[in-house]
Formats: sequence, structure tokens, C-alpha cells
Amino acid sequence: QVQLVESGGGLVQPGGSLRLSCVASGFTFSTYAMTWYRQAPGKERELVASISSAGGNINYADSVKGRFTISRDNAKNTVYLQMSSLKPEDTAVYYCKARNIWTGEYWGQGTQVTVSS
Repeated sequence: QVQLVESGGGLVQPGGSLRLSCVASGFTFSTYAMTWYRQAPGKERELVASISSAGGNINYADSVKGRFTISRDNAKNTVYLQMSSLKPEDTAVYYCKARNIWTGEYWGQGTQVTVSS
């Protein structure tokens, strides 16, 4: 059974940090590119950061460059999103997605991040 389970969300003050994790099971994690998305209330889901299967190709949305870092540990079937200098506009539900061009894609259930004083 395929599963992607996000964790690490919560309430943090502006300027603070959080690290999100997404643990995968039920598929060959090391052959999938991983992407973090977020969706704020009333807004469309947007791409935050992506990382290729081996970790050599990384991309960020302009809004998070220099503040967020995506990484992965294929031995632990886990992708991370380190978020620093958080702003209220980073408030959203954060989702991870696994994608392989041959076998399709899977989504996690999301974790809430709230940035507020």
C-alpha cells in the first residue's frame, strides 16, 4: 500500500523555523522525484520546492528561495523541507508528492503550517 505521510507542521511565530518530513512507503522511493506543494485558504495549490530522484536537481519557488531547503534521504525513504525566516504568507497546508514518469504520482494528506504572532 502506497503511503506518503507528512509531519512537522504547527504554529510558529514570524521569523521562526520548522522542518517538515514526508515518509514514503509502498513504492521504490529512490526512483521518484519529490515535490513539496502548499495551499493557502482560498488559493490554488502552488509548487514550493522539488528534488530529483537522486537529489542532484533542485528547484524552488521564487517566494521561498533563500529561506527554504529541500533535501532527501533515500535510505530513510524521506524528503524534508527546512523552512526558515517564516512569514505569515507561508501559512498553508503543505503536501508532498512523489512522481515517476513511468508509474505515476502519489500525494500525501498534508500538514498544516501556521505562521502567526
